[in-house]
Amino acid sequence: MNQPLSDLRVLDLSQVMAGPFACMLLGDMGADVIKVEPPGTGDQTRSAMEYRYKGTDSPGFLALNRNKRSVEIDLKNEAGRAVFYELVKSADILIENSRPGVMARLKADYETLSEINPRLIYASISGFGQTGPWALRPGFDLIAQAMSGIMSATGTADGEPVKATTPIADLGSGLFLVYGILSALHGRETSGRGQYIDTSLFEAALGLSIWETTELWASGEAPRPIGTANRMSAPYQAVRSSDGHFVFGAANARLWTRLCDMLGREDLKNDPRFADNTGRMQNREALIAALEEVFVTKTTDEWVDALLEAGIPAGPINDYGAATTADHALARKMVMDVPHKVEGTYKSLGFAVKMSETPQQVRRGAPLLGEHTEEVIGALGLDRSYDSLKEAGAFGR
Repeated sequence: MNQPLSDLRVLDLSQVMAGPFACMLLGDMGADVIKVEPPGTGDQTRSAMEYRYKGTDSPGFLALNRNKRSVEIDLKNEAGRAVFYELVKSADILIENSRPGVMARLKADYETLSEINPRLIYASISGFGQTGPWALRPGFDLIAQAMSGIMSATGTADGEPVKATTPIADLGSGLFLVYGILSALHGRETSGRGQYIDTSLFEAALGLSIWETTELWASGEAPRPIGTANRMSAPYQAVRSSDGHFVFGAANARLWTRLCDMLGREDLKNDPRFADNTGRMQNREALIAALEEVFVTKTTDEWVDALLEAGIPAGPINDYGAATTADHALARKMVMDVPHKVEGTYKSLGFAVKMSETPQQVRRGAPLLGEHTEEVIGALGLDRSYDSLKEAGAFGR
């Protein structure tokens, strides 16, 4: 089945998470993604993490690099750079996430490559973007979460600083990049030219901080940590039960009334402190304390069932073991087995978007380092043979 991006070629010069994630999403939609890796070492995530399956590549690398082919090219070598330029001629998109200035030193920056291929869409992810006073700072998800404000508003009021465990700056920047790339592809249909796309971990983290910046500008006060609660409505958070915790949301007038009726707490419904959402937000601690007096009398499962029966959103707090084996996750195909040359198969998260006519496909598992170098380079029709280029150090020594 033809996929939406099957006519596109992507050069993945990125490493670790943000760029590889964006390239994998494009590959899942059918793009021919060629991962251009430094000879000998490759993407540094290949050797990261303490865990391994059968092979030498880390599970983290496997998770971010399906539907790609790997070539080793030494961009510091003259012969290697010449081969790379030929590859650029065949490409639609290039994604890199080096620190600003690195690609220019390698003579692989947008200005250089757009002369070779004017239709090239060149996309960069960095810690803080290509311009501005922080541009040359090293970029990591932790740093972006801290400097964007996320960590200042995460956790509990009396606790230490907490970052979101899911690397939202890394993954968010990859998603924003794909949004920019697809927009640039559409624009190229009219203009005939590619363009340069610049995003960063910092901008992704700040760009996702909708409620927090709204509170800042509306109240004049910087948001503080509020645990699992919501910044716009209450009650909407985790609460205690007799055997743990669960989450629920009665965040509008209809659901609040329904909750009070279900619990038999007319006193809460009639309490002037909780008469509207503004009051419930201002008196949230007292509200939750009153509700937990009831919730601690039954188990999580009993309350979740009762709340759902009453039409009130609720759910248990699953760990990832429970989440990935839940009947719903399996029914939605959110866990899949991916074939691999060494591993046989490995487990991977499924596709978070379902497409009715052109569904995503796993065409290949994560590549071994340099697995497709000869295949890809041989198809370019170069004047020099693969063996002579190899002898010249184009693919490492």
